[in-house]
Amino acid sequence: MRDTIRQKIADGLASSPPPFTRRDVRLPRVAGKAVAVIGMRRTGKTTFLWQVLSDRLAAGTPREGLLFFGFEDERLAGMTAADLHLVVEEYYRLHPQWRDARRAVLFLDEIQAVPGWEAFVRRILDTERVEVFISGSSARLLSREVATSMRGRAMEALVHPFGFREYLRHLGREPDVPPDRLPKAARSAMEKDLREYLTRGGFPEALSAAERDRFDLLRGYVDVVLLRDVVERYDVSQPVALRWMTRHLLGNAAGSFSVNKFHGDLKSQGLHVSKETLHAYLGHLQDAFLIRTVFVAGGSERRRMVNPRKVYPVDPGLIPVFDAAGRANIGHALETCVMLEL
Repeated sequence: MRDTIRQKIADGLASSPPPFTRRDVRLPRVAGKAVAVIGMRRTGKTTFLWQVLSDRLAAGTPREGLLFFGFEDERLAGMTAADLHLVVEEYYRLHPQWRDARRAVLFLDEIQAVPGWEAFVRRILDTERVEVFISGSSARLLSREVATSMRGRAMEALVHPFGFREYLRHLGREPDVPPDRLPKAARSAMEKDLREYLTRGGFPEALSAAERDRFDLLRGYVDVVLLRDVVERYDVSQPVALRWMTRHLLGNAAGSFSVNKFHGDLKSQGLHVSKETLHAYLGHLQDAFLIRTVFVAGGSERRRMVNPRKVYPVDPGLIPVFDAAGRANIGHALETCVMLEL
């Protein structure tokens, strides 16, 4: 294990940042806190860590002070919290001049693969002169878990799929002037790009795929979220009801959703699931970053709770995949983008 860790550290320090599209993710800056990069699967969390590393490099931090270490490696299978200290010890064995003298930055990707990682991160924040960035799959690194397991020692950076400006940037068509100063031809081109974005969405991997492949890819994303981040995680007892709810929510984006009404629809189909279970499933889907809900505006908490809420997918590209008619539904996609931007 020690030899493997030493080799990964040497390789990590020698690696150059890969090509990436710059993200407009808000990065918290609070001294003494780790930064947890969270979000739905396949939104680019690991790539965002490389962006932060690249920015630190451009700001003058020497490369040996920036350690990127990925824990998703079969050679590290069976690694426990008791082994994590080897990462720090082997890093400082290679660069002893940094220990207690300069602030190193550790990027720990997929660290949730090691049980008990939270205590390790808290300890090195207290005992070493380091900054720490962590990322991982939402199955074990949910927003609420970071808050509780890190005991207030972590801030969150939420990574969504590409927004429209990031989408244009990825395609090399981001304007360098405000939209209201663009000439007519450029505005028309941007409107065309917007309509395509509302249909294709912003998952980075799916943008270059043909339509059929893109649909299969996005369905696969949703299936993995349901299986890994909801069914396995929460030991779901009614997976059929969960799948029906997911298809209904994603296929009716920006529409109103009532647990009471959906409960009646399931009952008419012979599926007997309690309302409490359906409320729990809705919360699980939000925890996995697959959907976002918006309550009706009002000064009364009771009015907010008893009225139907609006539900939005994490990305407009999911709408035509799950719409029963296969339509892009541009109006609802635009509303979804506005909600995500806000």
